Order: sequence, then structure tokens, then C-alpha cells
Amino acid sequence: MSRKRSVLALTLLFFAGLSRAEDVKVGSLEISAPWARATPKGAAIGGGYLKITNAGTTADRLVGGSTAISGKLEVHQMSMSSGVMKMRPVTGGLEIKPGETVELKPGGVHIMLVGLKQQLQQGHHFTATLQFEKAGTVDVDFSVAGIGATSAGDAASRSHDMGGMKMK
Repeated sequence: MSRKRSVLALTLLFFAGLSRAEDVKVGSLEISAPWARATPKGAAIGGGYLKITNAGTTADRLVGGSTAISGKLEVHQMSMSSGVMKMRPVTGGLEIKPGETVELKPGGVHIMLVGLKQQLQQGHHFTATLQFEKAGTVDVDFSVAGIGATSAGDAASRSHDMGGMKMK
């Protein structure tokens, strides 16, 4: 095998071996693009983001969950009021209406990981169990993107960063 083919084969194996957070289903709900931002050392909180699509005929609610990497997992709402950022738990859970997709994202509704037991590091993964009012529980694998990431795409593209040499 030529050197060029060897490099190509190794590159393909590298990308084939990259793990990506997978979409999961529970009841009539589909959870897609789960990701989180990396945190600085010593951070007590972190944020998780994803999309939830309800393909059913009745509404459901994301009411909370748990993960081994934090003391609590809560659904939070971030908002701006008179130039001041406010963050608070979503009372009664987050409703996902039939036929709708709800996106949990930075600057809005998100998953708050309270009492982090470890730093969230870019390129790593963690599992969280989400609790829905009707559909029950489901384990979700979150990819960790960089501290300044703004979307799940950042989690995927940044995982291809090979020591400063970015693959396109």
C-alpha cells in the first residue's frame, strides 16, 4: 500500500472511530443533538442542550433528570430583564406539544447541571438520565464542545481538531 493510501486509510479510521452523541427515542419523543459546553476547572455548574421532538398526539413534559457528574440536573430558563440576566428553574417542567420540536440552547431554556463533580472537558462525553412526565426515563449521551460553543455543530466540528491541525 502506498504512503498516500496509508494516510487516507488512517484518516478514515480516525473519523469512523469518533464517537458522536446519538439520537434516542422514548415513547413518542425523539431527543437529538445532545451537547454541553466545557467548563473551567472548579466550576460548580454546567449547561446541557438538545432538541426534543414530539411525534405523538399528546403533550409531554421534561421534568428533570439525573447524572453521575453533578449533584442535580434541572431544567432552567434564562432571560434578560432591564439588562440583567436572570436564570431560574422551569416550574412544572418543560412542555413539548404534539408535533412540535423544542430546542434547549444557550441563552434560553437549557439543562442546568448543578454541583458538578468533575470538569466538563471538550471532546469528552457524559450520560444523563432525563425524566419525562409521560414517556418516563431515557439515558442520553452528551458530547462536550468547547467553552464558547454555540451549537451541537460546534461539538462535532471541534472533536475533529487534532492538536491544532483541523481536518476539513
